[in-house]
Amino acid sequence: MRESQVKRTPSEPLLQRIVKILLDRREASLVILLAIMLVPIVARSPQFLSLDNINRILNDISILSIVAIGEFFVILSNGIDLTVGSIIAFSGMASGMLNEAYPNVPVVLILLLGIGIGAAMGSLNGLLVAYGKIPPIITTLGTMSIYRGMTFVLSKGTWVTAHEMTTTFIGFPRRTFLGISALIWMAVIVIALTYYFSRHTRPGREIYAIGGNATAAKFVGVNEKRTRFMVFVISGTLFGFAGSLWTARYASAVNEMATGFEMQAVAACVLGGVNFAGGAGAIPGVVLGALFLGVLNNALPVVYLSTFYQTLVQGMVVLLALIINTVVDQRKTRKLLAQRRAR
Repeated sequence: MRESQVKRTPSEPLLQRIVKILLDRREASLVILLAIMLVPIVARSPQFLSLDNINRILNDISILSIVAIGEFFVILSNGIDLTVGSIIAFSGMASGMLNEAYPNVPVVLILLLGIGIGAAMGSLNGLLVAYGKIPPIITTLGTMSIYRGMTFVLSKGTWVTAHEMTTTFIGFPRRTFLGISALIWMAVIVIALTYYFSRHTRPGREIYAIGGNATAAKFVGVNEKRTRFMVFVISGTLFGFAGSLWTARYASAVNEMATGFEMQAVAACVLGGVNFAGGAGAIPGVVLGALFLGVLNNALPVVYLSTFYQTLVQGMVVLLALIINTVVDQRKTRKLLAQRRAR
């Protein structure tokens, strides 16, 4: 009896530790959910995990990951940015028109143009939110329409198609290094830089502080206006960069490009465990959320579901993720209160 009890005792803390990790680390929960989802998909189509299809999925989520990270910083500060699609459209259209008008302009300068446009548009959002004291959802709802309208004015209602762009511009996302496309490499660089910024720099930690408790953050010296302005500059910069990449990858610039893409960006953040009230979340979770959506969208034809169901499925997944996040947050809150009472 005693020997069996001694043998079982070490296994109990380990099991509790595993359960705690799954409950507290949402990234781990998402990985498990992704693995479970892959089981029926791979059973129906074993080629789903082929290198070609994995490469296709990673290329598909590269732009989404960049955009979702931009949205992540805004949500982390207890805000939201609805100008995702509009900034992508304007910067993408400007990039395409520049390439059409001046074919000899280097690709790097075209990317810098998109980044600069995005930063300027994000700065306007930041000024209105941080210094104009206008709620983020109202601000970006208005500028979303303004920026989309500016796209039509810029293009005069016309499109820039593949045969009007240079092969250098539309071909650079597909160039490979070590067997990996340039588009994926750029996403990896953005992920690495923003992860370091969010975790190992003071401005990054101040974003967490503002989102968690703005009043307390002020007392420790955090400049709330500057921080809120900064997050919109970051998001706009990444959206503008994504716009140039979008035009190059899909070899077209249309006025309606990326319409509704903010839904996917927000979905990736929510799936990745980012607290919609701000102050909690991590970039690895956002990237996993984007990967989850990429696998989901790629798998729809495999399970014979029309792509018209994509928005419906995404909405249901986001709603489920919000419910799970709420339950987990309430559980943590009750646990903290219980610990405080015990003291």
